[in-house]
Amino acid sequence: MPELLKVSDLHIAFHSRGQTNEVVKGIDFSIESDGKTVAILGESGSGKSVTCLSLTRLLPEPPTCTVSGQILFEGKDITQMERKAIRDVRGSGIAYIFQEASASLNPVFTVGYQIAEAVRLHRPDISDVTARVIELLELVGIRDAAKRFKAYPHEMSGGMQQRVMIAMALACEPKLLVADEPTTALDVTIQAQIIDLLRDLRERLGMSIALITHNFGIVKGFADEVIVMYRGEIVEQGPVNDVLNNPQHPYTKALIACIPKLGVKQDRLTTIDKEMAAVD
Repeated sequence: MPELLKVSDLHIAFHSRGQTNEVVKGIDFSIESDGKTVAILGESGSGKSVTCLSLTRLLPEPPTCTVSGQILFEGKDITQMERKAIRDVRGSGIAYIFQEASASLNPVFTVGYQIAEAVRLHRPDISDVTARVIELLELVGIRDAAKRFKAYPHEMSGGMQQRVMIAMALACEPKLLVADEPTTALDVTIQAQIIDLLRDLRERLGMSIALITHNFGIVKGFADEVIVMYRGEIVEQGPVNDVLNNPQHPYTKALIACIPKLGVKQDRLTTIDKEMAAVD
């Protein structure tokens, strides 16, 4: 399979008041084209989200933040691109679904207006923008799409708001969709619906997905590869079944042990810090 994205020796550091905090420490990974899904797992602060924000240079500019290494998207180095070229990659090349749709959607505009804005900006070839937005809403499973076009975010449930965010991300027909904790703040039933939707869209549209999560429970049956991050480093990666069935690193084992199991009663979940004491 051809590589859609290849990240080599990526370092990310934030600088403040004379101090430097390196949050990503020389990681390497790749994502294949043609509908492959890579799950990036780890606890909060492990470097998952900043890694994916760096893919389209969405992090603050120096001197606040410095990024080094190589990020190849379709063979072109993102780190060396001019601003206009980067804008072309954002949306049509790499699109994002951010966590908590309620915080990402603008409450003073209708959802139709917000999706249409993305279409107008990145797809000037589309003449009937309204029809395209309704088509996108239908694509992500929103009923009465023509009516919902005029709805404000507060008039929709959390699951429907997340579907709107997915429609907005798909507006530019990206080759890589970055889903950053797409099931955060949703109940278990809606989580399953969102994952099923992403799986269906991946197969129908042939796009690849980078799924950022801390939950191994939603990875099996969805991702092809798994990357486990701990304190800015990749501690384990490989095919999803290999990692789930035979984890090698203590941190990976601890994350898997945190998954509640139906019918198994525990007084408390595994404490990751205890498992990692030997590693540190």
